[in-house]
Amino acid sequence: MPEITETIDMIEIENLKKLVRTVPDFPKPGILFYDITTLLKDKTGFAKLIDAMAAHYMEQKIDLVLGIEARGFIFGPALAYRLNAGFAPVRKPRKLPAPVARVTYDLEYGSDTLEIHKDAIEPGQRVVIVDDLLATGGTMEATVKLVKELGGEIAGLAFAVELDFLKGRNRFPGYDVFSLLHYSE
Repeated sequence: MPEITETIDMIEIENLKKLVRTVPDFPKPGILFYDITTLLKDKTGFAKLIDAMAAHYMEQKIDLVLGIEARGFIFGPALAYRLNAGFAPVRKPRKLPAPVARVTYDLEYGSDTLEIHKDAIEPGQRVVIVDDLLATGGTMEATVKLVKELGGEIAGLAFAVELDFLKGRNRFPGYDVFSLLHYSE
C-alpha cells in the first residue's frame, strides 16, 4: 500500500467530482441528488478519495472511526484501515445486538433515531465520524451527541461530499469538519 503523504490537488478534486452523477428530481421533484455510486465503482477514484480523507487525519492519533448508517459504512472501514484505527458502526434502531446508547433527533418531517454499542467507544478515545454527505448536519449532530455521551474525543467530522449551500457545517463550530467534494448548488 502506498504511503499517504499529501492531500489531493484541485485538478484531482475536479476529476473526482466528474465521477459523481447528478440525478434531477430524486427523491422528489426539485431535489438534485448527488449519486456517489458512480465514484465508488471507479477503483482509482475511490482510492484517491479514501487516501485524501486519510491524509487529512494521518498526523493525528485516531483510535476509532465511526461510520453512520448506511453510506458511512462504505467510507468508515476503508478510512479506519488507512489510519490503523478501529471501526464502529452507528446504526438505525434494533440493528445492534448488545446494549446501546441511543439518540433521537428531528428531521424536516418527523424524527429519527441512531444507536451505537455502549462499549464501542472507550472514554478519551480519539474518534473521527464519517458519512457520505453533509447537507443540513442533523444526522452528524446526533452522532456527535452519542460520542460525547460515551466519553469519546471528537478528532474530526469527515464527509465525501458537502452541499455548501445548506450550511450544515455551521452546526459544528470548534470541530474539524473535512469535506472533499464541495457543491455550491
